[in-house]
Amino acid sequence: MHGLPLLSPPPEEVTLTRPPGAARGRTASGTRFLTARLPPGHVTTRYGIPVTTIGRTVVDLARTLPFAGAVAVADAAIHRRTGKTLLAGVLADGTRSPGTDRARRVLAFSDGRAASPLESWARVVFAEHGLPAPDLQTRISVLMDGEYHDYRADFCWEDRKTIVETDGLSKYDSGQRAIDQLKRDRQLRERGYKVVHVTWADLRDRPQVVIERIRRAFAAATAY
Repeated sequence: MHGLPLLSPPPEEVTLTRPPGAARGRTASGTRFLTARLPPGHVTTRYGIPVTTIGRTVVDLARTLPFAGAVAVADAAIHRRTGKTLLAGVLADGTRSPGTDRARRVLAFSDGRAASPLESWARVVFAEHGLPAPDLQTRISVLMDGEYHDYRADFCWEDRKTIVETDGLSKYDSGQRAIDQLKRDRQLRERGYKVVHVTWADLRDRPQVVIERIRRAFAAATAY
């Protein structure tokens, strides 16, 4: 309803919230009812249907989703200018709700500079394996074909001269884009950076391999 991304498909079950004391009526198949008093500021309308606001939705998902999935939602909301202050205010309105501590952790980790769910997931994997926090969307100027071009690296550890690029499903949807990426990587490496590419399959099937590749890049840059 709000266009927020999810790392995994949503459950087929729909969750509806009813105020305390409301008549229960019939329970429809595939519907889960919760009882809670929603502040007026936590409710809006989408497509003519009353729904929780983006802020309340993010906080509720932060309480219930696995950490990486919750971070992907929070990052996307903040990227769309739903500020952390607003999310913190929504969370403060429901401090007695289950999962509040979990939601606080999600909001503390979230970063609106993450430009895709894949980047959000990668940040979580980096942190879980003890990597230092990278800078996001780092602007780097490189010389290409006699001209300087500014590029943004998804993740950069400047002190270790290491860049990580997340490769989504559409990143190389044309031959020219793939060629441009190869040129860009070559110029970055000539400037002393190690460049590591990470895909959805890498994070899903072999996260430890990803971490080892990054650690090798750290070590090579330090040795250099």
